[in-house]
Parts: sequence; C-alpha cells; structure tokens
Amino acid sequence: MLVNLNKVLIPARKNGYALPAFNFNNLEFLQALTEAAGETKSPIILQTSEGAIDYMGLEYIEAMVDAAAKKTKIPLVLHLDHGKDLKLIKKIITSGFYTSVMFDGSALSYEENIAQTKQVVKWAHAKKMSVEAELGILKGIEDKVSAAANIFTNPLQAADFVKKTGCDALAVAIGTSHGAYKFSGTGKLDLARLKEIAKLVKIPLVLHGASGVPQKLLNLIKFKCDKIGDCERLGGAKGVPDAEILGAIKLGVAKINIDTDLRVAFTAGVRNTLLQDLKVFDPRKYLGAGKEKVKKTALDKIKLFKS
Repeated sequence: MLVNLNKVLIPARKNGYALPAFNFNNLEFLQALTEAAGETKSPIILQTSEGAIDYMGLEYIEAMVDAAAKKTKIPLVLHLDHGKDLKLIKKIITSGFYTSVMFDGSALSYEENIAQTKQVVKWAHAKKMSVEAELGILKGIEDKVSAAANIFTNPLQAADFVKKTGCDALAVAIGTSHGAYKFSGTGKLDLARLKEIAKLVKIPLVLHGASGVPQKLLNLIKFKCDKIGDCERLGGAKGVPDAEILGAIKLGVAKINIDTDLRVAFTAGVRNTLLQDLKVFDPRKYLGAGKEKVKKTALDKIKLFKS
C-alpha cells in the first residue's frame, strides 16, 4: 500500500530508527526492493529522480509501482527525489499517484528557497502528499544534481526554514556527498552540527548521499578486471561508514537515501554473470543476477537502519 512520508518517518524519528529511501531505475530494481521490504516487513521509500523519470517515463513508473503496491501489505512511499522543475513537481502532485515529493531549492537563495518550498508545500498538502525540502548543499554529481563543494546546514536557519515553509522532512548537509567518491580521507560526519539541528528541528531529518560503498561490493565489481582492463572502475571510491550512519540515526535522522550502492551492486551482478558464462545472452539471467545483488544490498540497509 502507498502512504506518504509522515506515516513512516514520524514513528521512525520517535523510536530511533531510519527508513531506507532507495532510488530505482528499472523493473529489476523495483522487484528487488519490494521483495526485500516484504521479507523483512519493513516500510521503504521508493524514489525516482528527474533523470529516472526521463529514462522510464511517468506512466511506466506508475504502472510498475501500482502492481508492486497491490502485491504487498507493507507500507511503501513513492517519492520524487531532488525535484527542481516546478512544472514537473506540479504535474506529479496533480496526478495524485506519487505520495510524496522533494523540492530541492538548495541552490537558490535562502529567501527564494523558502518561497518556492512554501508553494510546493501548499500544492502537496492540498493532495495529502508530504514534502521533503533541503537546506545546505552536498558536493558531488548524481543524475541531474551537481555541486563542487559542501555548504553545511546552519541549525538556526534550519529551524527558521521549517517554521516558514511547513515542510514535512528536511534534508541536511553534514558531510555526506553524492556519488561514489564521498571522502578522500577518514569518513566523518559533523554529528555535533546534526545534534544542534535536531534540538531545534522536530520534523524527521534526511541524509542524502549516504551510500556506504562497501569494500565487498567494490571487490565484486573488480572480478577478472585485470583480464578485461577495467580495474580502474570505481578506483578510490569511498562511502559513509556504518558507524557514522548509526550515529546520525541516534540524533534524529529518519530517512537515509541510497542510490550509489544499488548501482554498484547491480553492475557487479550483471558484470560477473557475463564474465562467468561467456555464452549467456539471455537478459533474464544477467539482469536477474543484478536484481539479486540489489536485493541483498537492500536487506543489508534495512537491517543496519533497524527499520
């Protein structure tokens, strides 16, 4: 069944766990994620970026998610991730199939971010949809989101922003980043800053750019790399350590976005299958292998976040 963010995030923050928000780009991802949710009885947030919508098409997304929602009794949220195009956001809200949207006004001036977020909240709340907003900037590149440097969230500004916009969840910048290359040295988040934000902001907090990029996935993706010459694929990639994620959850983070880990897992599954069986050409076999890696990654995140 489809619900909005408030149905799953308010209990998460209150009870000290977090919900995984998984980006999906095709049927195999969606199947893997909803199977993981069903097996663990964990609500999950299914996210599509503007780039994913360009790739799949809204009609196909809605049809696939409708089928998935009818198949499970587990609460699912269908959420627009990093919405920047107000026309697209209004179209999605008007259609009424998505249950939640994010408006990403982080690149705007503070005053304009407030004004546009407030407008999106007005549209969405009229349809009983939830709105995630963002304050602060995460560096890195992912889909249509790009920034050269982090601008950390100011706690006092965060409280003012939430009061003025009426948003339901707030994405904060405390040291995570988009993409696979999150840290060059020790992976540390500004948990002291997060603690101050959490004291002042009582709605659920969100971490973007929070994939762990675990070494086991990187090892998988380098299977026989010396023979095919792609050992530099994801060379130097480094994600957010689990201990930092758990620290953030304790301080009020209730939604954690995962995209890169799923991409790495899927690529590893497909790549390894093609390398192990040089005769395979049935996409159900190699895409199915990718799906299973995505599912295993989703199960690991659900367990880690205690959802």
